[in-house]
Amino acid sequence: MTDLELRPAAPARRPRPPVPPRPRPARRTPWQALHAAVLRLDASTPAERDRAADVLRALALVAVVLGHWLVSGVVLQAGGHLAGDSPLRDRPGLAPVTWVLQPLAVFFLVGGRVSAQGYRVARARGIGYRAWLTRRLGRLLRPATAFALTWGLVWLGLVLAGTAHETIHTLMWLAYSPLWFLGVYALLIAATPLVHRAPARVAVAACLVVAALDAAHALFPDSGWADALRLLNLPAGWLVPYCLGAVWAAGGFARGRQAVALLLGGAGAMAALILWGGYPAGMAGAPGTTLSNLHPPTLALVAFGLAQSGAALLLRNPLRRAVTAPAPAGPAVHQVRATPRQFLWAAVALLNVAALTVFLWHQTAMLVTTVIPLGLGQVLPGLHTSPGAPLWTAARCGWIPVFVLVLAVLVTAVRDRDATRAKRSNNRTIT
Repeated sequence: MTDLELRPAAPARRPRPPVPPRPRPARRTPWQALHAAVLRLDASTPAERDRAADVLRALALVAVVLGHWLVSGVVLQAGGHLAGDSPLRDRPGLAPVTWVLQPLAVFFLVGGRVSAQGYRVARARGIGYRAWLTRRLGRLLRPATAFALTWGLVWLGLVLAGTAHETIHTLMWLAYSPLWFLGVYALLIAATPLVHRAPARVAVAACLVVAALDAAHALFPDSGWADALRLLNLPAGWLVPYCLGAVWAAGGFARGRQAVALLLGGAGAMAALILWGGYPAGMAGAPGTTLSNLHPPTLALVAFGLAQSGAALLLRNPLRRAVTAPAPAGPAVHQVRATPRQFLWAAVALLNVAALTVFLWHQTAMLVTTVIPLGLGQVLPGLHTSPGAPLWTAARCGWIPVFVLVLAVLVTAVRDRDATRAKRSNNRTIT
């Protein structure tokens, strides 16, 4: 008998029951994916974040973009070159429109608040002024430098192509016009430690500087030194709402009476300066005007900024409620569909993320839309015709959706490029 015969037979293996296939997750429709993304964005927002400041910045950005698109005309001249023009030149009745579409004081108000808060947090964490300033300015200078270099290449191409000097000047002036804001904003950021110590006193001092320089210009209208000194109004005028933002960050304006005082006092002072002080009623610059409230800021514009800041501060609570979904009253239930408030907050948050890119490139979107039809031999109303024409504004409004579409393409391309550069920079740092 062999060893094989002595071994007991192995028990027969029972067949394993078939494993049921895992159920595939149900495919979400695009609408469901959109709701899920909005809910994630709302849930990831810190509870201590003041959403009202983000809404104010988004509203100011939209107003600036629309304002530039509605008052910046590019006219095809008889000689074949392009020249800048504006409906504000021959229509003084449009001055009240600039009271709505010129919200730069709100930008500086929110910027002062954000800078003051950031500086206070940096000091609490032991971060020095130089490191804090380098990081803050880096966020401005990197995209601004890329923008300036891109248009520098455009300028070189136009020169090599033999484009008319008037056309090059018009395109460059309109394209680079947003950079003055960033220059002033960077200067005010650098002055944040001074503003942080006594923002109210600094605001009063800045008002006095603007008043003194305006008076010197009025008393000596033909002197070059008065014109040169008046350029100091550029940082001094915008320092006022920036300081108000620092006061807000320190807990000021908790009562509505203070905001009401700013609104009424600023509006009253602006009206008095326009009616009896000889200041223009428009708060935006227009070609051919002898005196502009904007370049550099005048005392009337400072008063207008006080009124705007007061109105913005009064709107904080309504705006905050408009983008904040109420907490559930009962047990927490898994939310599937986002509310209109959450959708609105998502739009505000995304616009704030791309705010600097939108601000830098919005004039470029208008210029691209303007130049392409000319290259195809088309002269179109609202794009190349004089803003003095009766139906120009209506035609211009019809082009706004096209500007928005071109701007969306530019913002997407620029942000993807910046993200790629940041990723490469991180990889180089790691390796």
